[in-house]
Amino acid sequence: MYKVLMITSEAEPFAKVGGLGEAVSAMAVELSRQGHDVRIAVPRYYFIDPVKEHLRKNSKPLGIPLGIREEWAGVYESVLPNVKAKVPVYFLDHEGCYGRDGVYGPWGGEGFSDNVLRYALLCRGAFQLCRMLDWIPDIMHSHDWPGALCGVYLKTLESRTEFARTAAVLTLHNAGYQGVYPKDTMAHTGLSWEHFYGSGFEYYDQVNLLQAGIKNADTVTTVSPGYAREILTPEKGNGLEGILREKDNRFTGILNGIDYSTWNTETDPFLPHHFSEKTLEEKEKIKTRLKEQISLTAGKDKPLIGMIGRIVDQKGYGVLLGYGHTGLEAICRELDVQVVILGTGSAAYEQELAHLARKLPNLKVVFQFNTQLAHLIEAGADFFLMPSLFEPCGLNQLYSLRYGAIPIVSNTGGLADTVENYDPAAGKGTGILIDQVTSQDIYAAVKKAVDLYKNDKAAIESLRRQGMVKRFSWTHSAEKYIQSYEKAIAIRRQS
Repeated sequence: MYKVLMITSEAEPFAKVGGLGEAVSAMAVELSRQGHDVRIAVPRYYFIDPVKEHLRKNSKPLGIPLGIREEWAGVYESVLPNVKAKVPVYFLDHEGCYGRDGVYGPWGGEGFSDNVLRYALLCRGAFQLCRMLDWIPDIMHSHDWPGALCGVYLKTLESRTEFARTAAVLTLHNAGYQGVYPKDTMAHTGLSWEHFYGSGFEYYDQVNLLQAGIKNADTVTTVSPGYAREILTPEKGNGLEGILREKDNRFTGILNGIDYSTWNTETDPFLPHHFSEKTLEEKEKIKTRLKEQISLTAGKDKPLIGMIGRIVDQKGYGVLLGYGHTGLEAICRELDVQVVILGTGSAAYEQELAHLARKLPNLKVVFQFNTQLAHLIEAGADFFLMPSLFEPCGLNQLYSLRYGAIPIVSNTGGLADTVENYDPAAGKGTGILIDQVTSQDIYAAVKKAVDLYKNDKAAIESLRRQGMVKRFSWTHSAEKYIQSYEKAIAIRRQS
């Protein structure tokens, strides 16, 4: 049994911006279910209401040393609300750092200028939290750039303390976000200029937190084998390919899973009807209910395409909304489909989508995070469109497979690892891959799906069934993380 502290900026259901929060919590639950002592440290952003979330406040505040000064933070406690395992969650409460709207920046805005301080407080505070609990982990498992400083602290300030045998594991959920800030923010870390140059922070005369975290981690993982291969190349590595190649066999891709007790078409409490691969006729009833809920009532026999997630460049919106004759507007005007989009993101893209929705009666856009509607879209949609420029793992395509919404996805990263391209000759496949993320290729892939829907119902039913029986559970993924932990501990104890 290992003792594992996960240091993260997000943990569902308390704080979630993208897939990170969902993945961290699900990973922690599965590791705990397998017998490991897993705990989570996360900021207490002030949109997390202690009363509503039933958080318990610890009577002892934490003194957190950051160089020549000391910050003080309160500590709240809770557990993940999961029936499989009760994972403790510790919230660091500091009004100056977290008493504001947003996680990384104001909702819909740029990142906060003091993010180095905010997440240095989280990472340095994680050590003080462990001391307060009299609980020293075998592994400090950090997630993305906000948690990356933990590995640096283990190799510097904590190298001769009670954490001397604690190993550092860093998971990259998205290497496109690296925590790059002006050089003078180094002072917030509590580390010296010697560390700036020697511990991997220096990046074109700026501070790069993720780069430093990679350099100091004993092992590094990312969230799919395909993405692991991609970010070792100059085209997809975002400047990190060199330092990742140096990790050699200490860097691996481990595919995210999903919780099939939550995403289950036969028991989902958010659905008005339940169904399986053997009762697909019930899915049509959910489609009718979904269209009524979003006021998309016309076109009974039209295929319905769903999109859920952040409305940002990475998800292909720059291509879909760009000028040209094959973008989203052309898909809606020319292909006899209906489209529903759920999510928030770039203000410019939201504005353009709202403009299109006013013009196009077969396009509905809901700018919010809505769990019930997300489940309804996955269950009611015929297809799920995900034309990401890159996708470290992706979760929505996994939900779509389970819910019979045939994925139309980019041939990249975790999407290519989980969706098998339809082969009409063999009758095999679970979705349709988009060759290149251009408006022409997206249009062609959607047209292929629509033609199948209109002309080959047997193929559509086969694709749905083959996708619904696929399983990408956390059980196997957790076992892979244990292997990474074992390697990290061996490396740490040899150093």
